Amino acid sequence: MTDIDFFYDPISPYAHLAFQALPEALRDHSVAVHYRPVLFAGLLKAHGQLGPAEIAPKRDWTYRQVQWLGHAHGIRLDLPAAHPFNPLPLLRLGLATAHPDAPLATSRWVTAQLFEHVWHGGADAADPGRLAALEARLRDHVREAGRDWPAADAVKAALRENGEAALRLGLFGVPAMVVQGRVFWGFDALPMLAAWLAGDAWFEGGAWERAAALPVGVSRVG
Repeated sequence: MTDIDFFYDPISPYAHLAFQALPEALRDHSVAVHYRPVLFAGLLKAHGQLGPAEIAPKRDWTYRQVQWLGHAHGIRLDLPAAHPFNPLPLLRLGLATAHPDAPLATSRWVTAQLFEHVWHGGADAADPGRLAALEARLRDHVREAGRDWPAADAVKAALRENGEAALRLGLFGVPAMVVQGRVFWGFDALPMLAAWLAGDAWFEGGAWERAAALPVGVSRVG
């Protein structure tokens, strides 16, 4: 069985699409997926990048494209009432449900709750009442599993650890699927990931390595 780390932030519509499409993409492979919440904004800051929603024309295009992708792939995607928003409460709620044996990951069921909170129904993802209802549902889930709700500091530490691990791996965005040191980024990388798992000969031809060795022809300064 092959382990895959799926780094995500529920703020990302592409992460939502990838999460929904992942079972079909991996159905012919023996894998264990570990869903790891990470603050997308933290990755952007570390690399000096703006997010898609911070560039006005790109923002418009992103919302058009993700709606089309949802339509084309049969994946429900309703734009929330406002976007972007602060995803920290969702990330921390997710990690509060983590099993003690896997404190950096959320179950697929919990991950689905986070994505559906944002991308189903068109409501305000940051609405305090909705967040409180989600927290109550997740607390019930943890209680039914016979576990206690963890301390806030432990949850925050787990989220920081995921962010640090993501940067060590060279992650710059979400969704990012990491398998045996290889990073596959984005919803559109799912076929590439499946091909690697299937042993596609392309990965043995050196193209992966040559991409990282390509010289920079010119660099913008300022």
